[in-house]
This record gives sequence, structure tokens and C-alpha cells, in this order.
Amino acid sequence: MIYSFTKAQNQDSVALRAIYNFYLTKSTAYSNLDYLATKIGGRLSGSQKAADAVIWAKKAMYAAGADTVILQACMVPHWVRGKKEICTLTSTKLKLNISLNCIALGSSVGTGNKGVIAKVIEVKSFEELEQLGEKVIKGNIIFYNVFFNQTHVKTGTAYGETVKYRSKGASYAAKYGAVASIVRSMTSVADDEPHTGNMNYDTTICKTKITTLAISYKAADVLHDALIKDNGLQLYIETHCEKLPDVLSYNVVGQITGSQKPNQFIITGGHLDSWDNGQGAHDDGAGVVQSIDILAMYKGMGIKPKHSIRAVAFMNEENGLAGGAAYAKFTKDNNEKHIAAIETDAGGYTPRGFGVDTTNGLYNLAITWKHLFEPYLIQKIEKGGGGADLIDLEKQGVPCIGFEPDTQRYFDIHHTAQDTFDKINKRELELGAAAIGSLIYLLDTYK
Repeated sequence: MIYSFTKAQNQDSVALRAIYNFYLTKSTAYSNLDYLATKIGGRLSGSQKAADAVIWAKKAMYAAGADTVILQACMVPHWVRGKKEICTLTSTKLKLNISLNCIALGSSVGTGNKGVIAKVIEVKSFEELEQLGEKVIKGNIIFYNVFFNQTHVKTGTAYGETVKYRSKGASYAAKYGAVASIVRSMTSVADDEPHTGNMNYDTTICKTKITTLAISYKAADVLHDALIKDNGLQLYIETHCEKLPDVLSYNVVGQITGSQKPNQFIITGGHLDSWDNGQGAHDDGAGVVQSIDILAMYKGMGIKPKHSIRAVAFMNEENGLAGGAAYAKFTKDNNEKHIAAIETDAGGYTPRGFGVDTTNGLYNLAITWKHLFEPYLIQKIEKGGGGADLIDLEKQGVPCIGFEPDTQRYFDIHHTAQDTFDKINKRELELGAAAIGSLIYLLDTYK
């Protein structure tokens, strides 16, 4: 029995070495991402570029070796940014009239040509906002000056703590009569690049919708310092955002049909849409091309999987999650059984490990493979889960996995104009794809 186990482990080690060799010498992830990021570019849901990306993804999946490619329809929001945003700080006392680098938050209403001009109230929490109340806030602009907690080693933890001010800050500010709200960009890097991202109007908090935008880290510092010297300064905000009727779009699902269990599925996916201000290279073009490369690995290496393997390019992760919902509905309507689902949506940086769901004993199985990944500098297989596009699958009881690359640089460019193809390192991208491909190979072998 011990001999048999050892033999199997040795075979697995040899198989992973071959898989890594394939990815490091024959991967098309980098060239695919070059096209997606530089030839198509920012792909916000509902836009023509998002539609172009769907056509590209279908062709890329067939080229990678998919037996079939499924287009899963979903209605997605069509929000447009419009003309460049304006945020101007004026102070007669300080003799200031300066522009602050800013960007409207996704789903925000616009001000139109008239703009909004008002004094600024700075707060550092919703609790402080509530304490000030309508008497102080009404008629003013709220400035959420909330920093990333630099003591967190995991940058995603800091992001998770602050993103609520981007998401619901406008509704809470409107509750007390504010005419607009702004947030310090969701980043720890002190540069002058504003970070967008989606916000949500919560009508249970307040039915009034006010415009909201993010200002860069340095702009936030400028505003904070000026407020200390002149609490009567004013901001002029002008945005031209508009929400148009929803648009028909698609998830793109490439499949290699299983040889023994064709009605059981293992999937890996990233989201095809991205924000409009950059090229969506790390967020999440990297995840899309890493997923497509799974198909190329099976076909290129001549491996016939037992289960059906799918690469999924989800649509509308950034401002609605319609694609994730559509995929889960498709699986339920077709009575599909999913063995595992992996999401790669944290950038194309050096792989560090996986967060694995405990559902159906998946974590207990995956942890037995930890030593197989150690030669490839995968440091951890921890209890965790998937990502935003897998939420509805997880609710259906599908065991989910999140791929975890090193994210120390991720939030430097996240949701900015700097998320461009030149920020991608080819070898890091391929190592990440190899880690995901190896995990899928093991799942297919042992489940």
C-alpha cells in the first residue's frame, strides 16, 4: 500500500514537471493578453469593446483546442463615463485654484454641465458621519479620507476594509443631505493616479442619488492639508456619467469534453470585462488568458481529461456580476455537476498559492498535494474559497478555489489607467497559468 502511494506520488511529480515545462515554453497566454489588452483595451460591460472581446475570446478558445465554445447570454448594465471629470479646489484664504486628479466611480450619476460647488466636510468613518449629522453635512460635499491599513500583509484585507466607502459612501452622505461625495483612492501607493471602481446606490439608506468620485492619493493629501488651513474652501465637481438601457452580452465558455465523466465539470475562469480607463491587463485579462491556456495545455500535451474541463470568460464582474449569475443558472438549468470551480482574479503576478473551499472534502484532498507544488515556489494551500464570479455557484454547493498570486503591487494599479499590458511579466503570468493547470490536472485525476 505504501509502495502504491509512493508510486502515485512520483507519477504526479513527473506529470507536474511536464506541465510546467509546457507552460514555460509553449504558453500562448502572453501573446493572447497582448492582443486583448492592446488591440481591444478597456472593456466595460455594455460597450463595443466588451462585445469585441466576446468575439475574440470565442476565437481564442477554439484556437486553444476547445471541443466546443458556449456563449451564455446575460443582460449587463451600460454605464458610460462621458466627458473627463473635473474636480477643482478653490480657496480665497489660501489663494488656491487647483485641479485635483479625479475619476467618477462606476454607476454614479453625473452632475451635467452645471456641476456641483460646495464646502467640504472630511470624515474618516461612517460613525463620524453619523455623529456630525444633517446639521453639519447638509448642502456640503463629503470627503471620505480613509487610508489602507499598512500593517496588513495581505493587501486585499486593507482593500476589503476601505472599499465600503467607495461602495456605499454616496448613499450614506446623501442621507444627511450632502450634495456629492468623494473618496481617497483605494490604494496604498502615494501617487497621483485616481482609482475607479463600482459604487452602489442603496435606496434603503437614502433614495437620493448624488454624484461620487475618487481622487488620487496625492490629491487627497492636498485636500486634507488645505482643509486644515481653510475649512471654508470649496470644491467644484463636474461629471457627465450616464446609465443607458441594459445590453445583451455573453459569458464565453470553452470546453474540452471529458473522456469518462463528460457530465461532470471542472472550471477555471476570469472576467472578460474591465474598467474603461485602462487596458484591463492585470484585472482581469491575466485571469482570462490563464484560463484559456488550460485548454491549450490539455490539447498540446495530448492529455485526455476524465471530466469535462471548462475555461470561462465571465462578463460583468466589475459592475454587476451578471455573468456569474448567468453561469450558475446555466448549470442549474442543465443539471450539471461541478467537481470544482477556480477563479483567477488577482492579477498576473508571481503565484503564491490557493484558497480552497472545505465543501465536499476539497481542502482535505488539496492539502495532500502541497509538497507537489513546493518545487514551484507555491507556498500555501489554505482554507478559503473562490471569488466574485463564483458566488452563485458556491451557493449551489460547488467547491470553489481562489488562485492567489502575490498582490503587493496589485492595488498600485488596480482600476487605474496604469493597468496596461506593459505591467505584465511574461514569466510570472506563465507560472500562474502553470499552477492553475497543475491543480486542475490533479483534481481531474483524483476526483
